[in-house]
Amino acid sequence: MATANLSEYAPGSVPDAGKMRFGIVVSDWNHQITGSLLKGAVETLKKHGASESNIIVKHVPGSFELTLGAQFLAEYEDLDAIICLGCVIQGETPHFTYICQGVTHGITQLNLDYNIPFIFGVLTTLNLEQAEERSGGKHGNKGDEAAVTAIRMAALQREME
Repeated sequence: MATANLSEYAPGSVPDAGKMRFGIVVSDWNHQITGSLLKGAVETLKKHGASESNIIVKHVPGSFELTLGAQFLAEYEDLDAIICLGCVIQGETPHFTYICQGVTHGITQLNLDYNIPFIFGVLTTLNLEQAEERSGGKHGNKGDEAAVTAIRMAALQREME
């Protein structure tokens, strides 16, 4: 089990996001968790200089739909990075495995197919308590981590161009 605080990162390790545009696609399933992830991501982007007008948020029904929602953002908006936020909690059926594999593969494929970073901000937990701990609880907020990753990857791409 992870013991790191997802909201902690080294001072000075996050570039200025003032001239960057971000897309966030967020699952409405497990909305109490994904809403916290979204709040963390948006606050972290703004903390590092992104303006509200440069953060585009779109909602999809569930985590499985994150991939297509992210693809839509990539095709219809001029963005530096896209953050995918969702939460899949293991149940009694194999549904958890299929959804997690599909979303992971889909987001990985988007990274390979498009020339911008797609950030995996999907919690895959055994229970609601673990999800709460990682969406603003004792382990921080995966939304914060996803936002920092988006900024750093967008900056890396700009550096390489």
